[in-house]
Amino acid sequence: MSVDIKDNPAESRFEIFVDGRFAGFAEYTLTEKTVTFTHTEIYDDFEGQGLAGKLVAFALDASRDTGLKVRPLCPYVARFIGKRPEYQDLVEG
Repeated sequence: MSVDIKDNPAESRFEIFVDGRFAGFAEYTLTEKTVTFTHTEIYDDFEGQGLAGKLVAFALDASRDTGLKVRPLCPYVARFIGKRPEYQDLVEG
């Protein structure tokens, strides 16, 4: 299984592809200093493969690389960060 994740700034979302098929996304809004994650979705055909975690980890790592703080309005992103101390420093506040 080939997994590819990329930022699609034109759509304001990170996208995940499995074997070339669009499998889901993590939507965001940007300000100068903050990325707000609003919704994460993995399509039914791809559930149960750990893809949401891979997608969110990639998005959070990208946020760290650009120096942005994170506002996790998406419940999945908030739970993901809450369970992983290595990402808690990213949370705005």
